[in-house]
Amino acid sequence: MTDTPEITDSHCHLDFPDFEGEVPAIIARAQAAGVTRMVTICTRLRQEPQVRALAEAHAPVFYAAGTHPMSAAQEPMVTADALVALAEHPKFVGIGETGLDYHYSAESAAVQQESLRVHIEAARRTGLPLIIHARDADDDMARILTDEYRAGAYGCVMHCFSSGAGLAQAALDLGFYLSMSGIAAFPKSHELRDIFASAPLSRILVETDAPYLAPPPHRGKRNEPAFTRHTAQVGARIFEMDYADFAAQTQANFNRLFAKAASWEASA
Repeated sequence: MTDTPEITDSHCHLDFPDFEGEVPAIIARAQAAGVTRMVTICTRLRQEPQVRALAEAHAPVFYAAGTHPMSAAQEPMVTADALVALAEHPKFVGIGETGLDYHYSAESAAVQQESLRVHIEAARRTGLPLIIHARDADDDMARILTDEYRAGAYGCVMHCFSSGAGLAQAALDLGFYLSMSGIAAFPKSHELRDIFASAPLSRILVETDAPYLAPPPHRGKRNEPAFTRHTAQVGARIFEMDYADFAAQTQANFNRLFAKAASWEASA
């Protein structure tokens, strides 16, 4: 450990083949960069045992599980009861990722929407935050999140947010969080950085979505949790803050939304 300001990679995929055999070294590099916690995300429930094992084997790692929208048509329909049962694990801290992706899989929109609503029910029942993937589906996403919230409150993070200002505002109006990935650090992402700049600082998280979307100076290479620091440095510039202050604020935000992770860490 170093005296580098601490941050959390709120979304990564440590079970993916890209990291096979390297997880201890990846976690060590993350901690050296100040990334003291990681939430690794299971995208197909049949892979939950492997993802859970990573969280059990490594103290800095927490996990979440759900059916990714791009897999919704290929996987058995998830049930809220199944997700609620998984949530009994002490290091299971979020529901998802779920959501809507019409970029590659618009033909399964109806199945994706059904799956999303099941995940929302599980988030309500467990009190754990919903983890949303949204791509080219802003109108349907805003409508479903809003309609479901009116039916019963739940917490939520818009993971790897790169949608339009309208969806950002709809999410923020519901009290949700926006997570900043390496996309926000890409040179041409001016409009996205403007969206983040207009959001309340208290609703910002940072993530990698590793192994994807590495920020500069690693763009085009395999992403890993240590690189969260590069995105957080961009976030500090967006909000015109010292890096240490921005890091501390994102930590407070994560602890508020992912309260189960914060409680586990405090009791460990």
